[in-house]
Amino acid sequence: MKNKKLMILISYFLGTVLLISCNSMENPPIDKYTDDNYWTSAEKAQWVVNMAYSQMYNAGKMWADESLSDNLFEGRSNTDQRLMRNGLADPSLGLFTSEWKDLYGGIKTCHIFLEKESRVSMTDAQRNRMIAEIRYIRAAIYFRLANFYGDIPFFTKDITWDESKTISRTSRATVIQFIHDELDAVIDQLPTKSELGADDRGKITKAAVCVLQARVYLADNDWANAAKYCEYLMNQQDKYGSYSLFPDYAGLFTQDNEYNDEVIMDYGYVPSVKTWGEMYDMAPLSQGSRLNGRAPTQSLVDSYLTLNGKTIDEDPTYNEDNPYANRDPRLTATVIYDGYNWSKNLNDGSKDVYIYIKPGTDPNEKLDEYEGGTSNKTATGYYVRKYYDVKHETSLASAINIITMRYADVLLMYAEAMNEQGMMTSDIWNQTIRLLRVRAGFTNQEALVYPDKPQDEMRQIIRRERRSELALEGLRWFDIKRWKAGTEYLNGFVYGAKFANSNRDYIRLDNRKFNEARDYLWAVPQSQIDLDPNLRPNNPGYAN
Repeated sequence: MKNKKLMILISYFLGTVLLISCNSMENPPIDKYTDDNYWTSAEKAQWVVNMAYSQMYNAGKMWADESLSDNLFEGRSNTDQRLMRNGLADPSLGLFTSEWKDLYGGIKTCHIFLEKESRVSMTDAQRNRMIAEIRYIRAAIYFRLANFYGDIPFFTKDITWDESKTISRTSRATVIQFIHDELDAVIDQLPTKSELGADDRGKITKAAVCVLQARVYLADNDWANAAKYCEYLMNQQDKYGSYSLFPDYAGLFTQDNEYNDEVIMDYGYVPSVKTWGEMYDMAPLSQGSRLNGRAPTQSLVDSYLTLNGKTIDEDPTYNEDNPYANRDPRLTATVIYDGYNWSKNLNDGSKDVYIYIKPGTDPNEKLDEYEGGTSNKTATGYYVRKYYDVKHETSLASAINIITMRYADVLLMYAEAMNEQGMMTSDIWNQTIRLLRVRAGFTNQEALVYPDKPQDEMRQIIRRERRSELALEGLRWFDIKRWKAGTEYLNGFVYGAKFANSNRDYIRLDNRKFNEARDYLWAVPQSQIDLDPNLRPNNPGYAN
């Protein structure tokens, strides 16, 4: 294959890249190829599809996305996400450039496949499915680009170097319509979950199309269409695939329970072959991490309800000095807090291991996990529990699949869409929020019965439920963005646990600044505007 350049100066030989599969299938190392000797088999074509999967999403992107939100704080260094949240981003920010480069690299892979697949001899079924997967991946990448940058360079074939220097930005609305049309066009070419073989688990299905359609419509507040695609999965499971909530919330995010009936799509990892390592900088130091780069915030901890379904501000039984008792069990499945019963909650074979974070609480007089914000330990007084792999390898390397779509999100999107249309009822509550709370472990009827609140109050209940259910899964920033709630959630001081000033005050960290006129979109990278002045004007609030 020829060395081709993208508008962002990507140049690579496709054959020299290790093409990574979406799940257990791995591509062998290969030497350089030409068009004539590469596109000779369905297997090689599949390697290109596999690479497109890896360019669409992965664990690194999920944790980076979560760091854009109010759920995590990056306290060790001034990462690009931290600079953004502190109002210090400009068009030269590295993240703006690297994300642009990575996503357009994925678009290029899709276009190369669509150009070359006709050279390959394979069955019609193989060809149609690969084409459908590639078109889905291209649509998903364009959605991510439009989410971050708004109006973007848009093209449906591989472009030349000269073309890349003259292309302008296409309106977000045009790109979004293309995404909807593409997804409608490919859905019938894709299998249901039950039609996937064991080696294909985790690949794109009809259900994944429905979820992506719902997410795209939700981003535009098109509640009716968002509800429609959720209903397909809730009510037409014979056609789109059968899904249900997995009974163990914490167990969802383990190697032992991969590919359960809640998972609609995931990004796969393989023990000793392909792993992700972000937990090495998020777990407790006493459990093998080297430092703490990302830590849950007090805001996230405070968002979890008490067991009677009330917020901590509403519940008179809530005790600020014993804050983790009688709380939504999803808190314990998501965040490690002071006094955390590690052995009970991790079931890793250890006995009577507790995590002591609050200064002065360790009965064995070991160093606590928090020492006033020292460089290696948690800045907030919390550590990440969700996705911790009890079967981890060296340096906490994890082979747990990253769930990108699950049935719980379908129920939450449906509840939100129906409420926003003024159509929330006890029946819909019982089909959605109640089911999630029962699975989480709530038993008090105050938490389970339909609250029959006005629409605006129900909106806050549903939003809180989304945060608790989907915390640390990479979706929170995109929710805040589509709600236009940046000032509500991303302005003001970040707080940690009540460990400051001899445990009298909450830890106070960065003073975040959210600009409503600027910060819902990223800047087009300055380096790209320098290459192609037709990308001007930049997004509001960013100098050209």
